[in-house]
Amino acid sequence: MSAPAPAAATGAPRPAGLQGLRASAHEIAPLAWPVLIGQVSVLAFATVDTLLVARYSAIDLAALAVGAAAYITIFIGFMGVVLAISPIAGQLFGAGQPAQAGRQAHQAVWVALGLSVVGSTLLVFPAPFLALSRASPEVADKVSGYLLALAFSLPASLLFTVFRGFNTAVSRPKAVMLLQVGALAVKAPASAVLVWGVPALGVPALGVVGCGIATCIAMWAQAAVAWWVVRRDPFYLPFALAGRGLDAPDRHALATHLKLGLPMGASILIEVSGFSFMALFISRLGTTPAAGHQIAVNMATLMFMLPLAMASAISTLVAQRVGARDAAGAVRIAAHGLALGGGLSTLLAAAVALGGPAIVGLYTRDAAVAAVALPLMVWVALFHVADAVQTIAAFALRAFRIATVPLLIYAASLWGLGLGGGYAVAFDLGSITPAALQGAPGFWFASTLGLAVAGLALGIFLFWVLRRHRAAT
Repeated sequence: MSAPAPAAATGAPRPAGLQGLRASAHEIAPLAWPVLIGQVSVLAFATVDTLLVARYSAIDLAALAVGAAAYITIFIGFMGVVLAISPIAGQLFGAGQPAQAGRQAHQAVWVALGLSVVGSTLLVFPAPFLALSRASPEVADKVSGYLLALAFSLPASLLFTVFRGFNTAVSRPKAVMLLQVGALAVKAPASAVLVWGVPALGVPALGVVGCGIATCIAMWAQAAVAWWVVRRDPFYLPFALAGRGLDAPDRHALATHLKLGLPMGASILIEVSGFSFMALFISRLGTTPAAGHQIAVNMATLMFMLPLAMASAISTLVAQRVGARDAAGAVRIAAHGLALGGGLSTLLAAAVALGGPAIVGLYTRDAAVAAVALPLMVWVALFHVADAVQTIAAFALRAFRIATVPLLIYAASLWGLGLGGGYAVAFDLGSITPAALQGAPGFWFASTLGLAVAGLALGIFLFWVLRRHRAAT
């Protein structure tokens, strides 16, 4: 069987202006929409848990906010390291070297396994996260149980990340989407049963701990099916992924992966930890502020799936064109993708800002929690636009295997200005914070500002890279 054909340079004239933007949109859309559906399915894990636990108890919802922040900090950072497989395999695929792309996927499996050992250990011993959140003993006990279940889930999640990153690189996102939707079909009923219990069947109500157990079940089922697909689907034959066992660790290949993956993972860790540490610090304000913030976080994460899907598609197309030595195509997709993603995200943000009361009403019937969450919806909208721009720019840069400069930008803007500034504003360290920005709104204000600075800096750097790339070729 011949290798699947990547997008490649044709030498044909490129459409310009609005026509060129439409042409780019037609290339991005087929890769973006399956990623969007798949990632929304993944996010629905957290949405289902939030909706179920919000109606179970405020204490369990506060525990979910702290536990989810701890898990996301670990998983997303490690996921970023594993996802270096995507630009690496994408360039090899674009260059017409499917077997080499498959060998890199085998090395990514070793990276995932190694990181699983470290990550699961951190989840089993969550004392640092509990100390940061200053959780009450009752909340801390629930957080520990929730994270223990997720410690067993993490290896499956990271192994599936290899499958996800590789399939994205070779323009096959639908395979990932179908498995992610299938995992949700397992997760949702399992969470409902384990959170609320089924006394007639002897299943106790486990609250937030039941959410963690349900996630573990769903993720291992998903990973098992992914492995079966790789072994059975003839699409993967040119990549030599299955049939000869797992390749032995290769020092050079692992170094190539980690050289890109470590700054990628660190960048994503900075981005997500800035977000998750918000939850840990806000939990110091009490159960109600933490619960209201959790609703805002869940909404912001749901909105983020749109630019994330577009960024993934843009990165895939750019990497393939870099591998195919199509400089003009790489530049066009990156520039047009940034414009399209920013525009669509602005429209979505406006809809959320206008529909805040209805959205909050879907999450909770608790008037006190709703009173905290509602003012945050405007900040969520502004946050989303800035987040969309910086995400697409960062993904486009990764397609060129550039990750160190974005890491430095993230550290200064998201940790320094966003998290550090948010702490100062929210807790009124200078005794000058307006009342409207004290507490959770202060964190959202500073984080939005930090993301805006990151988006501007990454956008400028991206266009500099595009200009140099076009000139060099």
